Amino acid sequence: MSYISELRKYIGHQPIINIGATIIVLNDKNEILLNLRSDTDTWGIIGGGMELGESLEETAARELWEEAGLKAERFELLDVLSGGELFFRYPNGDETYTVIVLYKAVDVSGELRINDDESRRLQFFPLNALPELESRAEYVIGKIKNII
Repeated sequence: MSYISELRKYIGHQPIINIGATIIVLNDKNEILLNLRSDTDTWGIIGGGMELGESLEETAARELWEEAGLKAERFELLDVLSGGELFFRYPNGDETYTVIVLYKAVDVSGELRINDDESRRLQFFPLNALPELESRAEYVIGKIKNII
């Protein structure tokens, strides 16, 4: 069971601060990899919350594998994002203020494959033709379009 799931047993839906890694994966056409989230039915960026004892780079590697079946040779730090714009209420009522440590995956290998139940589909999209995004993904992409 994840750290956040365990924490939720004690605090219910109350707001928490959640630190996680979000990973930008670009293909050779400079399209961004998105996942169709099973919880919100919107598109998001690969990533998730840090578990106890993990480094952020380990979190990035685990999430990239779990959500997309991919591995990266290394992760390039792009930005750290936080604040009220990253407040999120999940469909089940859980509330979180997310601190996003944003990485770009470098030298990516593997076959696209969903290894968990958090995604329903994976697809690359041009940055100028994005689908309906989950609010945090929309915020992140808006902040970084000019640096990726």
